[in-house]
Amino acid sequence: MEEDPLFAEEVEPPGSPTGSQVLETLRTDFFLPPPNRPCSPVSLVRTSVRSDAFNENPRSRIFRKLFFPKTTYHEWRDWHWQLRNRITSADRLSEMIRLSWLERRAVEHGQSLPLAITPYYASLLDPDDAKQPLRRTVIPTIDECMPCSGEREDPLEEERDSPVPGIVHRYPDRVLFLVTDFCSTYCRYCTRSRMVGDNHRYQTDVKDWEKGIAYIAANPDIRDVLLSGGDPLTLSDERLEWLLSRLWKIPHLEMLRIGTKVPVVMPQRITPALVSLLKRYHPLWMSIHVTHPEELTPEMRLACNRLADAGIPLGSQTVLLSGINNDVGTMKQLMQGLLRFRVKPYYLYQCDPIPGSSHFRTPVSKGLEMIRGLRGHTTGYAVPNYVIDAPGGGGKIPLLPEYLVGQEGNELILRNYAGDLYRYPDCTVTRGEIH
Repeated sequence: MEEDPLFAEEVEPPGSPTGSQVLETLRTDFFLPPPNRPCSPVSLVRTSVRSDAFNENPRSRIFRKLFFPKTTYHEWRDWHWQLRNRITSADRLSEMIRLSWLERRAVEHGQSLPLAITPYYASLLDPDDAKQPLRRTVIPTIDECMPCSGEREDPLEEERDSPVPGIVHRYPDRVLFLVTDFCSTYCRYCTRSRMVGDNHRYQTDVKDWEKGIAYIAANPDIRDVLLSGGDPLTLSDERLEWLLSRLWKIPHLEMLRIGTKVPVVMPQRITPALVSLLKRYHPLWMSIHVTHPEELTPEMRLACNRLADAGIPLGSQTVLLSGINNDVGTMKQLMQGLLRFRVKPYYLYQCDPIPGSSHFRTPVSKGLEMIRGLRGHTTGYAVPNYVIDAPGGGGKIPLLPEYLVGQEGNELILRNYAGDLYRYPDCTVTRGEIH
């Protein structure tokens, strides 16, 4: 069969740039927008030739040729290759990125949450700017070694609500099923940093899955199962299908959900074979963890297109993070970009108080500011629910700005997005008064 030209390996032109020239190209052309102009990675997306072609973005291509010179494009877009070649050490990371003193100390010191970044996601990091939002989310700094009052390893008390290994049963009609402790890329603010990547404390295998499935089958009030971890999409197709098929046979289950960051950090995983597998287990929904507009690449768009075309509703989950996405302009750009990727903004989370997270957490007033800056200023589809997952196991508590100002007689006084006040007649008439 003739090779698809869209996937053909490009030929290196004569006079290839040196490593320093490539780094400069990465820094100036792809990471640092001109002054007074917000970054717009979505502009790269519109260069795609075909919606279902794995279209490598320019920064990833340059990064691959510099740091993985013997790796072909076909290997790069293989998710197994991405997993095998994750960056997990300070030495390897420092070959690609000029680590700051705070970063190097943290990486060499070692943290409870391991360092792991897929080559694809590493290609999106600015090699010079330690304050780049994406870089701060995946490269540790010494701040992680400074726990503050009120922080806990399990602030949501998931283990308290775990009747069998891997199951968290907090709400009456649904359960969280932690099916793996492995992620392709570890976010430094991870709620489950106590367990992910720690192969000695949290082994998740078929025996544990069997216990979880038996618990779900024995509780007919459970109608909804959310698969999470770790990241369920790091499982092989065979293991994922085994799990989905067993759950799908439980008669009282009405829907399955998958929580994942794979389409963002390893979009190569969203293959036609995986999508074909997932289509067999509808109704199936997917929540994608997205942090910043710079993650909205051509590769991520293709992954989302494939999932959406398979009839899988996509929602986003975003954690509000200080210095990363805590300004209205960035948040609006992210939420609007997600809609272009056919992903409905679902949750905006207040960052959970895990140990060493104070440098990520914002005041709750900042989250309310985000919602005020979105509501009315963009389509309602682009406005997520701002929630705090209450420490102590209280569940998700939604927060809203004060739009209901008060009441005078039978009239409610309301404040709109522009700050103007309006009255609404909130009178009720009893049946006896109708003639």
